[in-house]
This record gives sequence, structure tokens and C-alpha cells, in this order.
Amino acid sequence: MKRILILLYTFSLVIATATAQNVTSSPFSRHGYGELNDNVPNTYRAMGGVGIGMRNSKVITSAQPASYTSLDSLTFMFDLAASTSWSRYTDVSGTKNKANGTLEYLTLQLPLYKRWVAVSAGVQPYTSVGYDIGLRDSINSDYHYTQSYIGQGGITQVYAGLSVNILDWFAVGANVYYLFGKTSNIRAVVFDEAGLHPTEQHAIFTVNSVRLRYGAQLFHQFDNHAFALGGIFENKMRLNADYTAVELNTYDTVTTSGTGFELPMVWGIGGSYTWANRLTLAFDYQHQALSQILYHNRVGAFQDRNTYSAGIQYRHNPTGRRYIDRIEWRCGLRVDDGQWTMDNGLSSTDIEPNGNLQPSTFNLQPKNYTASIGIGFPLRASATIFNVTLEYSHKGHRSALEENSLRLTLNASICENWFFKRKL
Repeated sequence: MKRILILLYTFSLVIATATAQNVTSSPFSRHGYGELNDNVPNTYRAMGGVGIGMRNSKVITSAQPASYTSLDSLTFMFDLAASTSWSRYTDVSGTKNKANGTLEYLTLQLPLYKRWVAVSAGVQPYTSVGYDIGLRDSINSDYHYTQSYIGQGGITQVYAGLSVNILDWFAVGANVYYLFGKTSNIRAVVFDEAGLHPTEQHAIFTVNSVRLRYGAQLFHQFDNHAFALGGIFENKMRLNADYTAVELNTYDTVTTSGTGFELPMVWGIGGSYTWANRLTLAFDYQHQALSQILYHNRVGAFQDRNTYSAGIQYRHNPTGRRYIDRIEWRCGLRVDDGQWTMDNGLSSTDIEPNGNLQPSTFNLQPKNYTASIGIGFPLRASATIFNVTLEYSHKGHRSALEENSLRLTLNASICENWFFKRKL
């Protein structure tokens, strides 16, 4: 009972923190619903963000619900992560640096029936919004003005998942997510000339919705070789969301509202190979059909997103007497098309929060890159592991807007034998 109360308290703390914090300062989070989170555990972030084909009894992989049954029947798992990041934004006008820090996620996992049924639950960010952009321009060199774009908030998700081993070599699973949260976008134009009046728009986007994810894995082990192949799928779903925009100027106040938002169909495949519990190689591919979703009752606003991930993990000797032999070393690479690139070749910044097209201020380039390294430090007397991951990511292009960032993430993957029956 004490353990359950501690978990409930921790969950409530993380939910309160997630709804109150900005976890990004990226201008790219202005697009769509905000900066998307792939919800990969920190262990696999160091391997380029793989996870669909991973099956590890010491890692909670919420991105692949079929993986929960990799847990043994005696162990309870708990994973809590926090991160700090430093970003540099560069365009033709100059450079700006920004630092952020936040709690990343909280997940847990436990067996229900031996090694055949297991469950997982957790709190994670789905999207994050946080930016502050100022642009100077003029009309025919006669009227000078400043455009300001300010955004904050995000969408948080609470999930619960179930995994079942259908056969000794085949598992299926499903997650149900409850999404909630609010984003705020402010757009203002202020003229230098006294005779011209400023305008300002406040747009509030509120979400209260549900989505589902399904997963399956094939796995087999013989001698020192272990293989796993997995897939995930999400249906395109209607997003239960409300949009309200208030337009303010000197003469009038205009309020508009909107509906017609969807979440994209998502599918992905991944595989992994492990030799002697020492060397692991993994890859993932994921497709998000963003071009098919409704956004402000409009289809085709965005381009599909494709993500490619690959990673490697090595430890010299899992049962070695020297501590350094049991340390886990990881590295990886991820490449994606960008999250909210427009289908017509323009930047997604051309879509304002009300869905209208506006002049482009910066372009989201078609390829983003993230390189990562990490180390796992196991405890001597338990299966608990502390992981440190460092990621470098690059977005955009200096001729428009370029983002280079470093993110340091720490997590504790706690594994405890809660269900062991002691005998006298």
C-alpha cells in the first residue's frame, strides 16, 4: 500500500508539472499542434530513437505496446526522466541562445499473469509549444513595423497499455492515450509611425481527446543470438479540440472559433539483433500521414513525415566482475522530414493558427538530423540502471532559420522484485 501511495503521489506531481511547464523554446513549435514527441525511453534515445523492434526486460518501451511482456514475472519497473537543453537559433538577422529544463516522462510496468500478460502506464508530453519571435519589416520603405509571435503550452498524454504473449515467439499489445492540454499563440503587429494602429490576435487551442496505438512483435532466441521484429499502427482519428481566436485592434474586437482537427494515421516497423547479451543493433522506420489530416477543416495542409532511426549498444561483459565491463555504451542517428512541412513546397509557417495562409517568415527544411550517444550505469546489487544521453540535433537552414541544439537527459530505470514470495 505504501508503494502504491508513493506511485500515485508521483503521478500527480508529474501531471501537474507537465501541464505547467514549457519544454521547448523552438520557433518550429509554432507549426501545427506544436513540437511532436516520439515518446522513446531515454535508453533508446541514445540509440537514435529506436524502439519498435526492441524487446528488453529492463526497459519500458511505451512506443511499442507489444514489448511489455518482455518483463519477467517477478519484477516491477519504474522509469523517471528529466532533461536540460541548450539551443542556438540563427537567421540572416543574427543569433539567439536559449536554455530549457523539464521533467520528461514517468512510466511504470508490471506483470499481470506470469510471463504472458503485462501492463504499463505513464505520463508523457505529446506536443510542446514555446517560442518568442520578433521580425522587423516595412511597406514600400515608408511604413515600418514589428511582427511578434509568442506561443506557450502543449498537449500532455496519460496512457495505459496491455501486452499479451499469444505464443512463445509472438506478442501483441495496445495503448490507450488520454490527451489534454492547451496552447496559446499570440500574433501582433506594431507600427513605428504614430498614425498607424497596432493589431493583435490571441488564439487558444484546447484538447480533450483519446487516441489508440496497436503493436505486434515476433521474437526468437537461439544460442547467443536473439532477434526481434515489430510493427505499430494508429488509425487516423478525430481530435476533440476547440479553437478560439480574438482579434484586437483600436476600433473593434472580433472573436472567431473553429473545429475540424485530426490526428494522423501512423505506422512503423523496426528490428533488432542481440549477440550474447553484449552487442545490440537496431533500426526503425516510422510514417505519419500528416498530409491526410484535417487541420482547420482543411486537408492537405502538411507533408507526410518519415523518420529513420538506427542505433547500437555494447557492453563488454554483462556478468563481469569489473564494473566497467557491465557499463552499457550507446550511439545512434535519426533523420526525419520535419514535422509540419507544407505539401505545396512552402513552409508550414505560412499557416497561421486560424488556418489562413500568410507570407512566409522562415522555412522548415525537408531534413532534420539528430546524433546521440549515451552511457548506462548499472547498480551493483540490483537490475536498476541510471542512463545519461546526449543528443545533438539540427533543423532548418541559416538562410531562413537554423536551429542547433544539445540536450542532456538523465533517467533512472528502476527494477525491483516486488512479487517474490518469501518462504520460511
